Amino acid sequence: MPSVVGLLEQHELAARRRVDGLREEADRIQAELAAAEHEWQEWVIARGRVDVVLAPDGGNTADTETAPDRDADAQSAPRDAAKPKSQVPMWRERLAWSVLSVDYQRILTVLADRSRLGQGPLTCQEMAAAFGMDVVPARVEALRSKAKRLVARGWLAEQQPGRFTLAAGVAGPGGGS
Repeated sequence: MPSVVGLLEQHELAARRRVDGLREEADRIQAELAAAEHEWQEWVIARGRVDVVLAPDGGNTADTETAPDRDADAQSAPRDAAKPKSQVPMWRERLAWSVLSVDYQRILTVLADRSRLGQGPLTCQEMAAAFGMDVVPARVEALRSKAKRLVARGWLAEQQPGRFTLAAGVAGPGGGS
């Protein structure tokens, strides 16, 4: 029959091995976490650079002020057309609504109609109802996300929390002024 002290030593040794194994695993996870964070930061930097390149003015407003010739017109049109419509460009005067996806255009259209009729801002629940959508949290939050993105990019204004209207200067669907 083993002694009590012997049994305690066996349990202590097993516990020590478990602690050492967990420490090694924790060190491995910490190293993996550090590598993943570094990779993530590199992707954030890359996305920022791509955003600058895909910006409506290409990150440089000087090149859009060139003399109007056929080559300049041919270069500027494909640049706007090549952007994925899921991205919302910063609003600027005379920027056509067609650069936006259909979902964003619908939001602007309903708010432009309300503005034209002298009606006030809309909530996302009211927008969902106006679009004939089910007024459920998932749909409302999706609209809120799009509306907030339009506010951040200068297309909409949110003068009261959760109530959206066209931003000053943004007008009918033909253009932004």
